[in-house]
Amino acid sequence: MSVPDKSSSSAVIFGCSGTSLDTAERKFFAAINPLGLIVFARNVESPSQLRALIREFTETVATSDPLILIDQEGGRVARLGPPYWRETIPAKKFGDIYRLDKVKGDEAARINAVIQGAELADLGINVNCTPVADLAWPETHEIIGDRSFGGSCKAISALCRVVCEGHLESGVLPVIKHIPGHGRATADSHLELPFVDAALEDLQRTDFVPFLALNDMPIAMTAHIVYRAIDAKRPATLSSTVISKIIRGVLNFNGLLLSDDLGMKALDGGFSDRASSALSAGCDVILHCSGILEEMYDVAEGTGPLKGQSLERLEKALSLIAVDPQQQR
Repeated sequence: MSVPDKSSSSAVIFGCSGTSLDTAERKFFAAINPLGLIVFARNVESPSQLRALIREFTETVATSDPLILIDQEGGRVARLGPPYWRETIPAKKFGDIYRLDKVKGDEAARINAVIQGAELADLGINVNCTPVADLAWPETHEIIGDRSFGGSCKAISALCRVVCEGHLESGVLPVIKHIPGHGRATADSHLELPFVDAALEDLQRTDFVPFLALNDMPIAMTAHIVYRAIDAKRPATLSSTVISKIIRGVLNFNGLLLSDDLGMKALDGGFSDRASSALSAGCDVILHCSGILEEMYDVAEGTGPLKGQSLERLEKALSLIAVDPQQQR
């Protein structure tokens, strides 16, 4: 895939409502020119249908190679499955293998990631929102649960890296999430705003470690969580303090920063305000997943063009999966 000119794209990725774009969606996407589309199970019937949907979106927006995202972690967070795709397993299983035998755990996670990436690339999907780099604690909410590789910073760092490398090998960009760490949250951010009370020193010693170890990865997704020791009022997605001081500072992450879904109930206020607040706080790109067109219009009002450092971060990420034109001959 060549690196496209994204200078006119809006800094937003949207979902869509069904297995093909309706007239209103096509008109909206053509006018807004979002950076990409995220695919959910509601959008999937078969490989041929999914390829057609992706082709339809690509032909609707102005850029030739938009980002096409999916959450295909494995286990209960997998948008693709039988009968057309493999039954997948959760991250915890690889963590369990790694604890018994580091070499076998590492190899299993790498092979799985390469195959997973190849399956996605074959469909035209070029971004997978995985791996989960969150540390599992006894109190960790089940919304993370077996999506985490476990409770060892070293194991999570190692396994997340091989997952990222496996995806990149197959031409798919990985997304580490949920930066700077969802593991201590005892609530589901899809339903309410979680608060984490741990001291900054404790976070730096534990939850932050995998993200620091993975700070060379191309894309990360924010957590809709309030870390009281850093910003007692705003969740990370909307906090310039968390993003500038922790994500860009302490963790030294300079890749593309993608918000978690703006439709989650952890956030309040109108969608235009959510969008503008996330971008103002330092997110490069925002994500809205529901496919509800009325909400999407509101999100678009709070979104500007992708430009400056954000555009540079995107171009750097895309260069990792770009195909040399001479190799295509």
